[in-house]
Amino acid sequence: MESPHGAAVTAEGLGLEGPRGWAFRHVTFSADPGSLIAVEGASGTGRTCLLLALTGRMRPTEGEAATGGLALPRRAAAVRRIAALGPVPGVSDLDPAFTVAEHLRERALLQRRYDGSLRALLRPPGERAAAARARIDTALDAAGLDPATLPKAERTAVRDLERPEALRLSVALALMGRPRLLAVDDTDLKLSDAERAEVWELLRSVAAAGTTVLAVCSEAPEDAVTVRTDAFMETDATTHEEEPADAFAETGRA
Repeated sequence: MESPHGAAVTAEGLGLEGPRGWAFRHVTFSADPGSLIAVEGASGTGRTCLLLALTGRMRPTEGEAATGGLALPRRAAAVRRIAALGPVPGVSDLDPAFTVAEHLRERALLQRRYDGSLRALLRPPGERAAAARARIDTALDAAGLDPATLPKAERTAVRDLERPEALRLSVALALMGRPRLLAVDDTDLKLSDAERAEVWELLRSVAAAGTTVLAVCSEAPEDAVTVRTDAFMETDATTHEEEPADAFAETGRA
């Protein structure tokens, strides 16, 4: 598989206001294709809302933004086609009862159904199965997840995965769509220092392979393009309370 060309991401004075106040405001930054972008801030400062806005899943209230050269919110549907969500609570959660294999097979079927060419759909069943397996293996390798190391290999249920393993599975599922932008929420939540370092190294490798990465975190690594969502609180007296991720999300496949 060729490395996908990452999506540039820009914002100028971007803000999103919900029923209970501003989720975020005055967000301005520019990131080149293949960048590692860290959305830094404390919980409740609009980090997830900004992630969803930049991936075409929430509608900004003010300012301008573009992902992959596609203006938001006008081209939100097109942005959703090039931006894949990793783990985002309340939006793209893994099913705890599903096994790793079931999640992978389901995603492979969805990719074939929505993204496959007519020629690919007309291939013999054996060729389609081989192509799906190759796509799964490539995504697992990119996410650094080896099912053989899990308690029951691919038959391991999601509920039995450690958080770093579940995060890697979510990243693998997202990468199966060969996106130009990968978005990951709560990147460093409930991780040890060693686990946090491993996850950031994973996201760096994804970005280095050509996919822009947008990651929500409490503390950004030094080499990331850092975007703070709590900066406007220092100069803006508006009372803020972050909305739930699904409170006013755009419709469309995650």
